[in-house]
Amino acid sequence: MTLSNLLRQPVEQRLARLPLPCSISLPDGQRIGAAQPRLSFVIRDMRALLHLKQGAIGRLAEDYVEGRLEIEGDLHDLMASAPALLSREPTEEAHNWLMRRGNRIRRAVWEHTHHSRAADAKQIQHHYDVSDDFYALWLDPLRVYSCAYFSTPDLSLAEAQQAKLDHICRKLLLRPGERFLDVGAGWGALLLWAAEHYGVAATGITLSRNQHAYVNQLIEQKGLQERVRMLLQDYRDVDESHAFDKIASVGMCEHVGRPNLPRYFAKMHRLLRPGGLMMNHSITAGGADNPQLDSGLGEFIERYIFPGGQLVHVSVVMAAMAHGGLEPVDAECLRPHYARTLWHWVDALEAHLEEARRILGEDAEKIIRAYRLYLAGSAMGFERGWTSLFQILAARPADMTARHDHYTDHLGVARGGYPFNRTYMYEQNSVAAAADHRTTTH
Repeated sequence: MTLSNLLRQPVEQRLARLPLPCSISLPDGQRIGAAQPRLSFVIRDMRALLHLKQGAIGRLAEDYVEGRLEIEGDLHDLMASAPALLSREPTEEAHNWLMRRGNRIRRAVWEHTHHSRAADAKQIQHHYDVSDDFYALWLDPLRVYSCAYFSTPDLSLAEAQQAKLDHICRKLLLRPGERFLDVGAGWGALLLWAAEHYGVAATGITLSRNQHAYVNQLIEQKGLQERVRMLLQDYRDVDESHAFDKIASVGMCEHVGRPNLPRYFAKMHRLLRPGGLMMNHSITAGGADNPQLDSGLGEFIERYIFPGGQLVHVSVVMAAMAHGGLEPVDAECLRPHYARTLWHWVDALEAHLEEARRILGEDAEKIIRAYRLYLAGSAMGFERGWTSLFQILAARPADMTARHDHYTDHLGVARGGYPFNRTYMYEQNSVAAAADHRTTTH
């Protein structure tokens, strides 16, 4: 009996659970499934059929990238079907205690060997230096590569990204003249937004050479050299001799590594003045205990997308903040916002596949296949709660015992630190209007 025949029945049973008609074409010419499918899997290598039988969708994604599997159909249909292929939720740990123990040991070894300064720089450059022009095809005009904020349902992606930038600036209570640090500043959107709209003296850091060059060019074009700088620097090496008033860390925490999180936030504590605020905006794990997404998903992302990346539960982030000396004062979950953001990115990339092939050159097909599945799979993961996104605002505690005027300044802010309520975050033009007024009158 051939391997195809051995696997045929369990594969047919798995196909029957899918929410739309699908088919599988085997190398020997056999065809399984619907006569008129909306989604087709063309097996080039029998390993892909075995992974389909096992429900190892991360391995299937690898098969697709490496050409052992072709997938014909719409990505939205593929992601609607993918959960039914799974043997169990990817946020669950293995049921076998020996496998759980082995996975945790391997993960602990990995965690302690993947976050030297040299390793972090190489890993960041692997992802972010693929091609600026490639990212520009599917990101918004400001190249914001993080979760947008759809403050109203009718916003375009570009509008929602601007809303996110302003949402962060309002939460941080940015004011003209304050020293602001953007850790992992990407292509500079938040850095420049804070400088141009809130009048801060802004410093950004990155390990991406492409991003460093791009942002410095923007700074020069905008004539902001006196107030904005972008450094090619590891967060561990930021100068602590002059404290910052406010810090933003957007999409950075995922690259730090779980064992390093308390040290990361301790560094942010040392960089902040007493009473200063930090915004940590990061993807978090949906499961409280799993060290990474199961069913091969974590390994796929590690190999093809974010080497060195690691997600932890939001409770781990908050505990690490506390161990680092910061006080979490506000947390907001933006999980559905990231699902919508990712589908915008998916649709934009799908509309520019031929242009992406021209831009990426020799390795184009493998990179495009990896990103198609990564972006669409991430959208599905946020929709299903396998991953989440939290904005956590934290403060470096300040001594307020000697003060008697805690309640009032012109923005209703407690002068010793964080406001007494969060109304200011959602009042349009509250902080921004004050900042604009002071910027134009000085």
